[in-house]
Amino acid sequence: MRRSILRRAAALLLLAACHGAMAQAWPSRPIHLVTAFGAGSASDIVARMIAEDLRAAFGQPVLVDNKPGASGIIAAEAVAKSPPDGYTLFLTTNTVHSGNPHLFKKLPYDPIKDFTAIARVCYFPFVLEVNGALPVKSVAELASYARANPGKVSYGYGNSTGQVASAAFNSLMKLDAAAVPYKSSPQVLTDLIGGQISFTFGDLASSQAQLKAGRIRALAVSTEQRSALAPELPTVAAAAGLKGFDLAAWVGVLAPAGLSEDIRARLSAQIGAMLARKDVVDKFTAMGAEVAPADGAAFDAYMKQQLAVWGRKVQDAGIQPE
Repeated sequence: MRRSILRRAAALLLLAACHGAMAQAWPSRPIHLVTAFGAGSASDIVARMIAEDLRAAFGQPVLVDNKPGASGIIAAEAVAKSPPDGYTLFLTTNTVHSGNPHLFKKLPYDPIKDFTAIARVCYFPFVLEVNGALPVKSVAELASYARANPGKVSYGYGNSTGQVASAAFNSLMKLDAAAVPYKSSPQVLTDLIGGQISFTFGDLASSQAQLKAGRIRALAVSTEQRSALAPELPTVAAAAGLKGFDLAAWVGVLAPAGLSEDIRARLSAQIGAMLARKDVVDKFTAMGAEVAPADGAAFDAYMKQQLAVWGRKVQDAGIQPE
């Protein structure tokens, strides 16, 4: 009996040692960082910054894999079905894990159970934007223009933040603007510049160049308080008298469910260290993002809280699940 117990104990110790060795050996080949939106989008910009930092830290290539379409569902499903070995990561947003569960009747993934939370990265304040040639320079003027041109005003969106913010604004302001969905935010900007749509709620990161060039015009920020990133802009809540209008986007890194705690901890610590560097904070600020680091456990709790918050936002916007 004693020999049997000793053999089992030795086997367990050997298994634990092998597991530890495997964890320490990671990564031994390239890592794929999947994003739910296209090249040039805010999440794509962040993904490439993180990929370069992880490459330098771990000595393996980190390849950004853009999988746009279906509001991030394509990317989320692909990651959820990948092995939890640390070689597939997901640079995700509130669109995929906070908004989609309330915007679609059925999803091929569970926003919480199918993923391992690694780290929250940042927030993106959204801005109400119009075509630069549109004769409006304030929220009030946009509302007046829309009411004076029934059937001629539309809004576009390429993510759930843009969809919910635009739908809520359209409904609360009683504008009767038509909704136009896109695969990703860069396509929204292209058509906004071209005049195919009248307005959108876009993130500062992907809009800055067009704003500076005057091709599009920013009217207000979607957050409840003015943003330090665009202090000259009023809030939609104040400019339109819409008390409680408060929408922003979050970005974080996930992996498939079942990722080992060792790998999770290493990734979380590295991303946290990256976000603590002043040069990185300055880059995020310059692109219109606010650094908001949180480790895996804190990010997991935050995702669950945001899932409930976005349920209320979607309901308030009057959006029916597809």
